[in-house]
Amino acid sequence: MKILVTGGAGFIGSNFLHYWFGRHPKDEIINFDFMTYAADPRNLVGLEKYNYSFIKGDIADRELVGKAIKDVDAVVNFAAESHVDNSINDSSRFVHSNIVGVHSVLEAVRRHGKRFHQVSTDEVYGSLPLESSLRFTEESGYRPMNPYAATKASADHLVRSYFNTYGIDVTISNCGNNYGPRQHLEKLIPKTISNAMKEQKIPLYGNGMQVRDWIYVDDHCSAIETILRKGVVGETYLIGADGEMPNIKIVKLILRELGKPENLIEYIKDRPGHDVRYALDASKIRKELGWSSKYSISEGIKATIDWYRELK
Repeated sequence: MKILVTGGAGFIGSNFLHYWFGRHPKDEIINFDFMTYAADPRNLVGLEKYNYSFIKGDIADRELVGKAIKDVDAVVNFAAESHVDNSINDSSRFVHSNIVGVHSVLEAVRRHGKRFHQVSTDEVYGSLPLESSLRFTEESGYRPMNPYAATKASADHLVRSYFNTYGIDVTISNCGNNYGPRQHLEKLIPKTISNAMKEQKIPLYGNGMQVRDWIYVDDHCSAIETILRKGVVGETYLIGADGEMPNIKIVKLILRELGKPENLIEYIKDRPGHDVRYALDASKIRKELGWSSKYSISEGIKATIDWYRELK
């Protein structure tokens, strides 16, 4: 295959590049990335030995995107502004990348008749009650509660509209909270690991009881591969690893693994409109496509800590 990966210098995108080449070393991948603050050239080290090329560009640049897409078999869109705090402070970049940019890619996909996969988030569904067993499914209604989630929801609606209107070959996946190597230090798990190793305070919103459905990034990458290979055109698949855990428990797990004291935790004022719980029912991708996750939370956290230790 020849694949165009947008946002391939970021966290999940770069892990996908390494994952894919590790299993399909003869394939060709073009990485299209604008190299914003969340991208890191170090994430791409080692890819030069494969049939890999890089284009620096904005996915909202329709002419450049069209040229890049023209000769590929498939497009996987990781490109997005993703940090909720930043979207609360200024959502304009989120609208530009997550909506205008996706529209630009869809137009190119429509013109050239390519396979397209949209990487989305569970945050489009809003928040679940903290004390409940409810889980999001592919039939759950969209109820985004912050600007980031709203822009991702908008992109998903655009993708579905292009499938319905133009019949293009699309799939969508909505995934839980990823963690693992190459993640930007603004995110909870790498920030906790980094601060704990330096014995610095670890900021935690509110009481830390917000529940997230955690998934190790390699499991997410394997699910996307499965969807590209076996997914039904026009369908949405939720990707989860039954990894529900409150933020405070994740932080304490990391501190135990590193042998650091819990008094490093510093509770800070909660984020405005903070969603309290995400949980995903991933039975569809498991039953229909035969995918399954491999990493438990404890295994994933240990692997992540080992990676950041080596980076240090």
